[in-house]
Amino acid sequence: MQVSRFGFRSALRRSQAISAFGVPPSREDQRRMTPAPRGLILAHPLSVSAGARTPTIEEAKAMPREYRDMSNSIVVPLAMRGDLGACKERLIREIMAVDEVPYEEADAKVGEMSRAHKANQGFWKAPYLVGIAVATTAGFASFPLVFDLNTSLWFNEYFVTADVAEPQDLETPLEVGSWTWNWMEPPLGQISFFLLCLQWARDQLLNIHIQPYTDTIVNYRAKSLASAFPQYDSLVVRDFALADMWD
Repeated sequence: MQVSRFGFRSALRRSQAISAFGVPPSREDQRRMTPAPRGLILAHPLSVSAGARTPTIEEAKAMPREYRDMSNSIVVPLAMRGDLGACKERLIREIMAVDEVPYEEADAKVGEMSRAHKANQGFWKAPYLVGIAVATTAGFASFPLVFDLNTSLWFNEYFVTADVAEPQDLETPLEVGSWTWNWMEPPLGQISFFLLCLQWARDQLLNIHIQPYTDTIVNYRAKSLASAFPQYDSLVVRDFALADMWD
């Protein structure tokens, strides 16, 4: 009897310690907290299985399939993680609560806000598109500039004016590359070092909580949308704007 009381008290203290941190006791703790029955202990029927429980057909039919079917307790955490559908659904419900309009009208209002948010996205995309075009062009152009004889001769004539190697040293693409590398190595090496320095500088900006270019742009656009619709909660609008940044 003393052993049973000691086990029950230790399990109770353990449950109270766990509950103090806001974590509910586990099933094992609850089982230990339950005092053992006196007298004859009956075994469970054989039909009861100790395996994992599977959902019923009714539960499967009740499963939410769209964001509008989900409760607020599900939509809000998903929206805080940046899920676009959840951010849109939360903004719809915010509009419904503020304007006291049905779901369809609130959904149309969100579409209007999204179009206003992306009205000038071509301007904001321009630096990225230019960077993509320059990087792609330079990457593919480097192959003929290094290994193709005709291209390297043309480039050398107008931009380098270096001495041309002997014909017997320019018979294969690798030999051409060995010659062109004399004047291709400095710019390629310098560009690589420059990009490495920029990457290191960006990491230091993040270390002292200074936003890089992209973060600055997206936060500016999110604040602008929230300012354009001040009647709604700014945090809800900003989360939607951050998730719905580009087409």
